[in-house]
Amino acid sequence: MTAAATLPALIERFFTQRLMQQRNASPHTVASYRDTFRLLFGFAQAKLGKPSSRLDLADLDAPFVGAFLDDLEASRAVGIKTRNLRLTAIRAFFRFVALEKPAHAGQIQRVLAIPGKLYDKREVHFLTRSEIDAILAAPDRSTWIGRRDYMLLHLAAQTGLRLSEIVQLERDAVVLGTGAHVRCLGKGRKERSTPLTRQTCRLLRAWLEEAGQRGSTKLFPNIHGGDLSGDAVQRLLARHVDTARIRCPSLRRERVTPHVLRHTAAMELLQAGVDCSVIALWLGHESIKTTQVYLHAHLALKEAALARGKPFNGQKGGRYEPGDRLLAFLDAL
Repeated sequence: MTAAATLPALIERFFTQRLMQQRNASPHTVASYRDTFRLLFGFAQAKLGKPSSRLDLADLDAPFVGAFLDDLEASRAVGIKTRNLRLTAIRAFFRFVALEKPAHAGQIQRVLAIPGKLYDKREVHFLTRSEIDAILAAPDRSTWIGRRDYMLLHLAAQTGLRLSEIVQLERDAVVLGTGAHVRCLGKGRKERSTPLTRQTCRLLRAWLEEAGQRGSTKLFPNIHGGDLSGDAVQRLLARHVDTARIRCPSLRRERVTPHVLRHTAAMELLQAGVDCSVIALWLGHESIKTTQVYLHAHLALKEAALARGKPFNGQKGGRYEPGDRLLAFLDAL
């Protein structure tokens, strides 16, 4: 195998040329893929006795990749979603290799054919209006931090922005007045604009003056004027939820995360009669299929559909009897 075909050279070109230059992948994606290959090379060191610098492409065949994924679940106790995420990174690399080294097409196709694992998909969790009101009442708005926390939580519940999108917001991303909205950069580096209600506009107008006093361009800086981290937002939400549980007992059995606020915003739109395709655009979903999970979680919509159905009249419908042994076999499965 030539030097250009060695695994280290291919890995380097995959990250620098494919991910960073050609795809302009986000730092988060690059870091996720990097961690996958660190784990993969650590597994190769333990199983093959070879450091990453001596590995060949042929070492990463389908049985080896399958064993690596199984080991992730067994020894590192990762969930199926994380396992599938690691497989996605490996597939992306082998799709790149397919163009670089077509002579390895057989090995590449066998790796690409490794299926992701299916997993149980739970219904989305969301909060009621009274629960949201209790959480928004928790911050002490007589302090700067309390006003910041209140504005952040209010914006999250109204817009459904992701946690990563909220912490990256700049003050100039807020557009007030006619057609008020907030601009954000979402997944896949896709910019979108989310409308703001009149109440949110009024609150933001007052908050924008305060946010700038800390010498930061961020909409939600920390107390020193620096960037607010995602972990800090999760901590402040948890703190205010603990306070809200005193006022709203139903929150005591709820696990509230920033993503639950996103789900809540989507359910508010659905209850208001907004079409799923519009909600998908609002949330920045790649596919409307992602948005349809809210339909499954909305019990009131199911009950309304049931009420519109015709009652049973006691008559039994006919049962289809297949006239083919193969069809009968399949129906019996």
